[in-house]
Amino acid sequence: MTNTETDTRAIGAYAQQALAPKNVEPGGIYLVATADGRVQTIDLTGPEHTGTPPRKAGTTTVRDARSWSAYFTKHSNEASEVYADSERLTVTAILDAHASATPNWGGHRLVLQLRATDTWKQWIQNDGQLLAQEAFAEFLEDHLPELLDPTSADMLEIAQSLQATSKVDFQSGVRLASGQRQFQYVETTTTKAGQKGQLTVPETFVIGLVPFEGSEGYRLTARLRYRITDSGLRMGYKLERPADVLRTAFGDVVNEIDGDIEQPVMNGTPA
Repeated sequence: MTNTETDTRAIGAYAQQALAPKNVEPGGIYLVATADGRVQTIDLTGPEHTGTPPRKAGTTTVRDARSWSAYFTKHSNEASEVYADSERLTVTAILDAHASATPNWGGHRLVLQLRATDTWKQWIQNDGQLLAQEAFAEFLEDHLPELLDPTSADMLEIAQSLQATSKVDFQSGVRLASGQRQFQYVETTTTKAGQKGQLTVPETFVIGLVPFEGSEGYRLTARLRYRITDSGLRMGYKLERPADVLRTAFGDVVNEIDGDIEQPVMNGTPA
């Protein structure tokens, strides 16, 4: 047998060995010699082979402190980091944060994104606005559950009085010693034309609002605003420091979270 024939048989045997099927275990990386003399890498570490994701990743957003604490308790560890941002009204957890001497991915996050309630948004929307007399009365009627002092019953009576005097000519408004505001008016209807009357409303009233979904309620003071115009009496209110109430409500949410976890809550935002 010539040397050429020997070399040919050796190459053929090597090729058959390279192409022969072999059992491999998922989760490993293998180097395979191909028939043409190259080396091919086969990676079986992906989740499609192992059936398990390589690591936890993604951002979960919740709307209240209880949901945040439940998710954090399930997925956190000693290295997890928590940040509270009072400007964005968010609490963010880096669940797979770096340990003191061990780097980590930092790709598994939990965010508490507080959402304002509809009633809070409605009161804020009309804050500082002067409405037509009837529109202001209707607003009070629609929001009787939030009226605390005077009571909702008293405020309903005031709203009804405002609607009953919508066809009068208001001439002046004075502040009484009791802290109420009294308006002088003259009837303009045909049957009572020229008849004078008075309408008394509180200069301040207290409301109770829940700023965020799932949070506690807070008291706010509203000061009556009005203007007598050629087109009639316009009325509204000005809330006292609603931004301070938001900060207080957010701080209470953060304190609730802080009491549920062992990790410190840092002031700021994560990288």
